[in-house]
Amino acid sequence: MDEPRRDFLDSLLTTPSPSGFEADVQRVWVEYVSEFADDVRTDEYGNAVAVVEGGDPSVAFTGHADEIGLMVSSIDEDGYVHPSRVGGSDRTVSKGQHVEIHTDDGVVRGVVGQTAIHLRDPEDDEIEDVVEQHVDIGAETETEARDLVDVGDPITFDTPIRELAGTRMAARGMDNRVGIWVAAEAARRAAEAEVDATVYAVSTVQEEVGLQGAKMVGFDLDADAAIATDVTHAVDSPDLDDAKHQHGEVELGGGPVVARGSANHPEVVRLVREAAADADMPVQLQASGRSTGTDADAFYTSQGGIPSLNLGLPNRYMHTPVEVIDTEDLDAAADLLAAFAERSAGRDGFGVEL
Repeated sequence: MDEPRRDFLDSLLTTPSPSGFEADVQRVWVEYVSEFADDVRTDEYGNAVAVVEGGDPSVAFTGHADEIGLMVSSIDEDGYVHPSRVGGSDRTVSKGQHVEIHTDDGVVRGVVGQTAIHLRDPEDDEIEDVVEQHVDIGAETETEARDLVDVGDPITFDTPIRELAGTRMAARGMDNRVGIWVAAEAARRAAEAEVDATVYAVSTVQEEVGLQGAKMVGFDLDADAAIATDVTHAVDSPDLDDAKHQHGEVELGGGPVVARGSANHPEVVRLVREAAADADMPVQLQASGRSTGTDADAFYTSQGGIPSLNLGLPNRYMHTPVEVIDTEDLDAAADLLAAFAERSAGRDGFGVEL
């Protein structure tokens, strides 16, 4: 990944964007795509669509901008903040973490309290649910705490980007800032190659709370096909042998993952696999017999059916503050989508032949 592209990725990853509070990261994304798109538009909830004009058909490359997190639910008389979940936050990884509370007046720092090991009953070491945990912001009274934070303020883990060996890196919120990076980069590469198809790059909001942004965008998105880029489970870390039977043998650095079944339109799947084969790009396959759990599930039932695909980006430790990806998978995904757009040029839609 070259330096400008890495700078863009870092900007996305360091900009907090819990579901319902995505505006700041959407501004970063819009600024980037505005450099090459012919048009950029946003809607009332902050979904963003960039258009690279071309011929028929039109294809949309999408990702979701929101991340999981926490939210101030209540403040007790001793000044402790009690959180609730935003999306699928994992109660087992929150205790003992540094956090940032994002208020109208700026960031308030705190820690999620964890009783010292010396003071815990070794026979009762259950981890409380998120709503039973507490954030210590240093306040001594409820009044002092309420002067600093409000109920409803979003909370994110204060986890920096970490470089790992080779082309791998760790950060919170890879899910799914890497997806909107790929969507933007695929559109930029298609524009640079002057493909004859029209390409939409889409960054949706509120996927983690029910694919809500994709439902909004899909209502009037004028695309003949949509490919949702989102993280998928890499199961090449210890103790995940059983997970391979459910999620497939997805490996970090093995290339993007093409899902098959359910929302994944067979013609779009075929064309993506052919584009990969022609360009000698590595791809992995994944079975999706019921649903993808991504924005593809919303797009493919919009407007009577938009041929859709979930393109997975291998990710270790999903929904934790230390998600790990390989940047080579991201570059490969962006190249693959641009190649798909070029291969699709001149087609009369993507419908199955009966």
